[in-house]
Amino acid sequence: MKKKLLSVLLAGCMVLSLAACGNDGGSAAPDAGQTQTQPEAQTPAADTTQNSTEGGASTDTSDAAADPTNGEVVDGKFVETRKITVEVYDRGNDGGSDPTNNKYTQYIKDQMLALHNVEVEFVAVPRWTEVEQINNLLAAGDAPDICLTYDYPTVQTYANMGGVLDLSSYVDDYKDMLPNLWNWLGETNIYWDKDPVNGTLWAIEGKLAVTNRINTFVRKDWLDKLGLEEPTTKQEFEDMLIAFRDNADTLLGADADKMIPYSVSFDVGWRAALLIESFIDPDISDYDFYVNGFDDRKLTEPGTKEAIRLLNKWYNDGLLWDDFALYGSGDTTEDDMIKAGYVGAFMHNWDYPYRNGEDSIQTNLERLVGPDAKFVVVDCFEDSKGGHNKFVSSTAGDRKIFFPATNEEPLASMMYLDFISTPEVIEYLQIGDEGVTHNKLDDGAVEIVAATGDDIQNSGFNIDYTITCNGLHLTDEELTLKSIAHSYSGIDPALVEEAHKVCNTDARKAKNVNVGAIASEEGQGPTLSSKRDVILDTAVSAPVENFDKVWDDGMADYLSSGGQAIIDERTEKWKATFGDTTALPE
Repeated sequence: MKKKLLSVLLAGCMVLSLAACGNDGGSAAPDAGQTQTQPEAQTPAADTTQNSTEGGASTDTSDAAADPTNGEVVDGKFVETRKITVEVYDRGNDGGSDPTNNKYTQYIKDQMLALHNVEVEFVAVPRWTEVEQINNLLAAGDAPDICLTYDYPTVQTYANMGGVLDLSSYVDDYKDMLPNLWNWLGETNIYWDKDPVNGTLWAIEGKLAVTNRINTFVRKDWLDKLGLEEPTTKQEFEDMLIAFRDNADTLLGADADKMIPYSVSFDVGWRAALLIESFIDPDISDYDFYVNGFDDRKLTEPGTKEAIRLLNKWYNDGLLWDDFALYGSGDTTEDDMIKAGYVGAFMHNWDYPYRNGEDSIQTNLERLVGPDAKFVVVDCFEDSKGGHNKFVSSTAGDRKIFFPATNEEPLASMMYLDFISTPEVIEYLQIGDEGVTHNKLDDGAVEIVAATGDDIQNSGFNIDYTITCNGLHLTDEELTLKSIAHSYSGIDPALVEEAHKVCNTDARKAKNVNVGAIASEEGQGPTLSSKRDVILDTAVSAPVENFDKVWDDGMADYLSSGGQAIIDERTEKWKATFGDTTALPE
């Protein structure tokens, strides 16, 4: 009855959602890590000792304080078996396993039942249309008890309609029962989205164990063949692309007509992010960055238009992939061309060519082209002061974890989040069993090895199950750092080490600007994201003489469709919260 009633109340919300993924085309910055493998064997039990954390034990000796569950939970276990459902992304990986029924889901189910007497069922949601699918499930009253999304406006929209539980009392009242959750996320991530006015908490922010974001990759063997140095500026990068284009016969022989000097996808805002950010004033104020920062592709930030103008020039000069705008989320055409050796440069997630084990871009390239073929990282998009404007996430800013109002087991769900945040559980799900999916090196570092069969992961480091943790996080921090470079099966660790170094050069971590809910953003994410992609795609591919008109007309439509209202409300809320200051404390 509860689900049926809620579905009626929320059905109207579907008008607000479009069949689009508002935050993540193709491949998204928030999917850190690489698709590797995991195992079976002596699966470790989670350490879920119920100790108080951050503040110590309560001094209140009342029965309610001593046992906030009123006898429902004894020694960490429910007296009566509970059942919850948990969202998991379905990435449609070739050769992967059923994301709802595999070795890792069975491990989680067994542990949760043994430790907490909670049965767990996983519900698959397609990764590349997750916003649309979550909208559908919420509106129908069929959403899993534990949901996650990269799109906070979706959470806010349904929260305002009574479709999401307020988590503030659960994280506070049951704090002593959730030591692993509190130890891992801390107040910063747990309270990141807490409304500063009314105290509501609609979602908990997962934590980025690694904040590495994006890099620019070029074919080192092509540079060597043409006697070129690695580019260090925009002009040198352009000169390199021209050299690739003009020497296609030398570089590709009979396949010269397949030459793509520089590849971007339909998601230009992500796939040219470093170029775009290099045009943003490195001294931009926190105020200006926030007011225009509702679009994570930085569409309305000052400077973006000129960055896209440069891409437009490159496109019309034959330096970009002609058909970049034709292939949407999840399509493999571009990756297939890169693996085949036809692409000279591209920008993507910081470790993108090295992911996926035997099916990685780097491994395929060596297999098809030769052992010398490789992509290396370059740092060539200078800002106006000669540095490199790289806006990265804070440790917050990952997936938003929330409970729909149809969740009738919020305590069991909180205990699940605590379990999945246990250091030993995170480590096991990420690297599996020694000798099966990883080896220990002499210095203790973990080296990932290719897995087969049931040991294959569907997502890098199993981040689709470690939903509070995105990125490698072993129980020993020092070994984690040592292991990152060895966590890509078949890849030279030196390539990963350089990628890690470059993406952190001049990195600027985001600040949390919490001014309360921005009503004008609710339900607009998919719509405006779709319009943004159209603006960027058409502006890049327009004739040079039409660029300004295409850009200006697209922006006028974007702003009149809700973008300006968001800018105006963000401006108003900033001033109401912070007054005339334009800078936040570090």
